[in-house]
Amino acid sequence: MIYVDADACPVRAEAERVALRHGLKMFVVSNGGIRPSREPLIETVIVPDGPDVADKWIADHAGPGDVVITNDIPLAARAVEAGALVVKPDGEQLNARNVGQALASRDLMADLRSADPFRQGGGRPFSRRDRSRFLDSLERAVRAASS
Repeated sequence: MIYVDADACPVRAEAERVALRHGLKMFVVSNGGIRPSREPLIETVIVPDGPDVADKWIADHAGPGDVVITNDIPLAARAVEAGALVVKPDGEQLNARNVGQALASRDLMADLRSADPFRQGGGRPFSRRDRSRFLDSLERAVRAASS
C-alpha cells in the first residue's frame, strides 16, 4: 500500500498514477480540503483537525511492504521504524541508514530558526526536476516493497 501525507503534498497526482499502474491501494490522508479520487484503489482518509493527527494515522497503519510519501521527518522516522519505505516529494528516500541524520538536521534547523527571528526558511521552490526524481524514486520504492 501507499500512504500519502496529503496536506501540502505537491505530488499526489503522480503518486496516484504509480499506484494505479501497479494496482496498489493508496490512502490519501489529510484533515480535509482534498478532492477525493474517483478511482476505487485511491481512498481519501479525513482525520480530525489537530497537530500531527494525519501523521499519527499513517504511522499507526504503515508497515513492512508499504510506501509512505511525506516531507514530515518525524513521521518518516516512525514509518521507517515500522518497516515502511519512505519517499519525500523531492524524490529523496529515507531509510534506517539516513533517517536519523535527517531528523537531527531538522531539529538543528528548528533550533537555529528559533534562535534567530530573522532567519526565514523557505528553501528552494519545487521544480519539474524534483517531480521527475520523485516519480523515479517512487517507482523504485514500490518495486522494492513488493519484492
